[in-house]
Amino acid sequence: MHTILVVDDEPNYLIVLSELLRDEGYEVFTADSGQAGLRMARENDLDLVISDMKMPGMDGIALLSKLKEFNQRLPVILITAYAEVGKAVEAMHLGAFTYLAKPFSNEELLASARKAVEHYGMVREIKRLRSEATFKSGFGGMIGKNPNMLVVYRLIEKVAPTPSSVLVTGESGTGKELVARAIHNLSERRDAPFISVNCAALSEHLLESELFGHEKGAFTDASAMRKGRFELADSGTLFLDEIGEMTPALQAKLLRVLQERSFERVGGNTTISIDVRILAATNKDLKDEVEQGNFRNDLFYRLNVIHIHMPPLRERLDDIPALVHYFLKKNGERLGRERNEISPEAMRLLVTLPWEGNIRELENTIERAAILCNEGCIEGEDVQPDTSQMPGIQEWSSGLELGQFIPEGLSLSEVLSGIEEKLVRQALEEANNVQARAAEKLGITKSLLQYKMKKYNLQRKKK
Repeated sequence: MHTILVVDDEPNYLIVLSELLRDEGYEVFTADSGQAGLRMARENDLDLVISDMKMPGMDGIALLSKLKEFNQRLPVILITAYAEVGKAVEAMHLGAFTYLAKPFSNEELLASARKAVEHYGMVREIKRLRSEATFKSGFGGMIGKNPNMLVVYRLIEKVAPTPSSVLVTGESGTGKELVARAIHNLSERRDAPFISVNCAALSEHLLESELFGHEKGAFTDASAMRKGRFELADSGTLFLDEIGEMTPALQAKLLRVLQERSFERVGGNTTISIDVRILAATNKDLKDEVEQGNFRNDLFYRLNVIHIHMPPLRERLDDIPALVHYFLKKNGERLGRERNEISPEAMRLLVTLPWEGNIRELENTIERAAILCNEGCIEGEDVQPDTSQMPGIQEWSSGLELGQFIPEGLSLSEVLSGIEEKLVRQALEEANNVQARAAEKLGITKSLLQYKMKKYNLQRKKK
């Protein structure tokens, strides 16, 4: 909902203009002086200010100058008497969007207001796109030709033109947000906002305010009205990352928005209607979360109309060379280096590493190597895993005599696989087959545990 502030010292004019604009679906605030208008502009998230030119104290031009000091892009329409047109032209040079000379028709006012809010929306979108602009290649910014990724690409192409909700699953660092952005960019909503919210990064109270916005005074720190992400994403796409971390109370509110396509800001009673496509992502098994009572069953089925699973990097090792060269080029541009190379030995090592942090871990590794390598060429020692965060590994194993319990003739991979399988079995037994508990014992993620169970054919026990 677009928000307009009308400033005029004549009460009748305030009433007439505000009612006219409200009938057109705008949210309208009013102020009877320039000083009051300036205060309200600082306290509310506005899309347009309409102000009379001639007012006692702070007039329209003074108000315009003050508004431009803290929001250069906010459009201001000035209303002036015919004799003051010269001043209005001066105001245009100071940054006014346009002016209306009395007498003017309702149609003139509404047409000017519509152009102003559309222009401001375009300015905001351009600013957002510039801030998010990154080097892109591959399908929707995703890189790889592994069969698992080709399945993902085909699903994105099929679902993007539809209005359906999509649930993207996968381990942390697999690129779930890239999937959401690709769906948005291939949809009919591509020219509208793509707004992202990380549900795990905020407390319940802050997340509610972030999603739905709040009115001034709704809580202690609410010193001004603020629009929420649902409102900002109107006509576009809202991406809810880590949806599995949302509390039950907020899940209920989200479900209501999905059903009714409307909501109220925190502390408000005005119902705001929206047209937003919801895309969600999680690294959790939401079916398990539903069974354990942590996630609403009805919300799960609302979100899971289409399911896209992002494979972990260990299941698409053939994509690592392409990803490495992409990150080398990206870091070369950022570091101002024309060429960054990687030795065959370093590339072979990268393909053998476990990558529990997936693509994000690979990107961080290449960034660190690009900075630390000599003469612009990354060698094997530059991409070795960082063992500084794993204290005590040598200490516990220094007195171990491996020949006592490992038969001769086994390869390193056979030895490591045998030990790993035994540890996984033991952890599952000690955790009474509760996967989350077993993963915690092993110090790995639940999804990585499930991968290892599949690898060693350890059947998942039904409840």
